[in-house]
Amino acid sequence: MQGFFLQAQEMSFEEYNPPSTLVVPQNPVKRAKFPFIDIHSHQWNVSQETVNRLVREMDEINMAVMVNLSGRGRGATGDIDGQEYMFSMIRRFNGVAPGRFIVFTNLSFREFGSAGWIEKAVADLEKDVQNGANGLKIYKSLGLSTKDIHGNRVPIDHPDLDPVWKKCGELGIPVIIHAADPAPFWQPMDANNERWLELKLNPGRKRSDTDPAPFSQIIAEQHHVFRKHPKTTFINAHMGWMANDLDKASAHLDQYPNVYFGIGAVIAEFGRQPKRARKFFIDYQDRILFAKDAYVKEEFYTYFRVLETEDEYFPYYKKYHAFWAMYGLGLPDDVLKKVYYKNAIKIIPNIDRSRFPD
Repeated sequence: MQGFFLQAQEMSFEEYNPPSTLVVPQNPVKRAKFPFIDIHSHQWNVSQETVNRLVREMDEINMAVMVNLSGRGRGATGDIDGQEYMFSMIRRFNGVAPGRFIVFTNLSFREFGSAGWIEKAVADLEKDVQNGANGLKIYKSLGLSTKDIHGNRVPIDHPDLDPVWKKCGELGIPVIIHAADPAPFWQPMDANNERWLELKLNPGRKRSDTDPAPFSQIIAEQHHVFRKHPKTTFINAHMGWMANDLDKASAHLDQYPNVYFGIGAVIAEFGRQPKRARKFFIDYQDRILFAKDAYVKEEFYTYFRVLETEDEYFPYYKKYHAFWAMYGLGLPDDVLKKVYYKNAIKIIPNIDRSRFPD
């Protein structure tokens, strides 16, 4: 019997996940209070069947518009193939479900650093917008794995990219840019690392100051772009990994009036600091955009519950993102409307405003 009890005590961190015995009011939310725009989604190879399924699920959760950031596919596709892929996607979306999808284009970094790359990139961007793209998405590969023709890492603030940022401002389209990864990916993978489990499950996400550069350097490159191009609107994806330090996040928005925050994949940070997060959302209600990132319908429920309710101590949906419980912010309706759709309508062209209450 003693051996049984000793064996019962031996389990991994992943296995230990007891249901809470806390008895508190439960107000789960499966449908957003207001129609919303998800400004950070990724859809590939969309068929009519896929679009129909997405629309059914969007209607269930009250998503009025989905912004697909993967216009040219997964990362840097070929120039011609990438454009044709995106044009086909836009035609499919508009033909099957007009007004429900917005598409952002992407940059091809093939032959970056060669003569003529800048001119071609700008020309392709203009053509993509003419053919229906309403923004530019920059993947995190820029600053991490993207290399020039000489095999060197391309920094986010490389001067050859300045004409692209400038052109986005002239075209009136926003740039959503994902820079780096969470800072703990650069820290020792030990018992003091909050992302230990994620790194254990996904060892390829571990970084170092030489793989490929320090976290602080990559983030500084991104901020340098914001500073150099004040007439271009930028969306700092994942809140620039500052959702765990809302004083820093506040200072960032104060410093860069051309920057908005997307809250994709960082809702767990708000859920563990409901008082401070509520104040942040109210103070910066004009600069925050609803975003989810990876599309899984059931995971939206946690976002709605954190933003809309005052529930206490409810679970997050991924233990390797957050091994802590969530608390609701109970945001006022006027703030929710801005986060859910008003701010996105303000900066993303061609969203069908008739789908929203005011």
